[in-house]
Amino acid sequence: MTNNAHSMYKLSLAQCANLIKVIGTENTVLVQGPMGSGKSSMLKTLERELPSHKGIYFDGTTKDLGDMAIPKFKDADGNDYVTFATHEELGLHLKNTPLALMLDELGKTNPMVKNALLRLMQERQFGSYKLHPDSIVFATTNLGSEGLGDTLPAHARNRITIVTLKNPDHMEWIEWGINNGIDPTLLGWVRDNPQVFQSFEDVKDPEENPHIFHPRAVGRASFVTPRSLEKASNILKKREFLDDQSVTTALMGTIGDRAAMDMMAYVRLADDLPKLAQIKSDPENAPVPQSVAAQCMVVYRTLSSIERDWLDAWMVYLNRMPKECQGMFANGVRTPNYSKQGVVMTHKGFTDWARKMSYLFASDKA
Repeated sequence: MTNNAHSMYKLSLAQCANLIKVIGTENTVLVQGPMGSGKSSMLKTLERELPSHKGIYFDGTTKDLGDMAIPKFKDADGNDYVTFATHEELGLHLKNTPLALMLDELGKTNPMVKNALLRLMQERQFGSYKLHPDSIVFATTNLGSEGLGDTLPAHARNRITIVTLKNPDHMEWIEWGINNGIDPTLLGWVRDNPQVFQSFEDVKDPEENPHIFHPRAVGRASFVTPRSLEKASNILKKREFLDDQSVTTALMGTIGDRAAMDMMAYVRLADDLPKLAQIKSDPENAPVPQSVAAQCMVVYRTLSSIERDWLDAWMVYLNRMPKECQGMFANGVRTPNYSKQGVVMTHKGFTDWARKMSYLFASDKA
């Protein structure tokens, strides 16, 4: 019953960040989630949504007890005594500034450092230093089931609010990727391979899904996570400077052998896509790919790079594409966090097309 409840009530990154923003001044929220799932990115989210706060990153894996504070002498009424200067990564020297303090990798932190952080997590105080009353404290750690050594004693867990982060599904990650410059070839590959976002907890035999991390997969040194996919994108975006063997080898060392081999088939397909310059200069005659995978890559590439000065040309080209691709473009533009939404949705060519093709807005995004 408990396992089922935890599975049902996992939160997305956005939900975790909002929970921290709402209760983080009183409760320290510990977000436990799969490796490479973007837990650390919540600090940037909070900095963006709370401009009055200073984001502070505390790396728990690099600290020993002696790193937390060092003694210094002070004098009061002719009497010497010892006080302590705290580590810069705690942000406690910023007395008049509200903080968004992230205690990263709390579960892997030295046990003595964990104990030293207890009062900070419980009372927002460390020694004689107090956080600004509007400060937020939260922590991250990996899932215990991953076998990476993430543990917390009961008395520490009782001081905090623990939530579990769910893996994004493939379409959620694609939406993020469009806004963050992920290579469109990789986005197309992810769309056709949703299993790369499957949790190992749902896979009994690791051979059932050779793309992902699994604690029972002997010798699987590299695998797909949201983090390693972003690294793979960095490689693909520089592939014009590399030969195929170098690209393949680099991908194998980033996302694993099976995923790399599969992705290279998409890379070869992407090399045959119409160039952006063709679409911009001659949208009525620029070639439209025949395969669905290539068509998806053209749409993702456009969503990532579209600018107002070639929207007219793109709308001409889009009308030559299959209705499914037109619906995919419309749904991409309508995504709430789409960074170029204002550019596209205020353009007359798009609004005229949208009125004409309004039924596409109900298209299935999957």
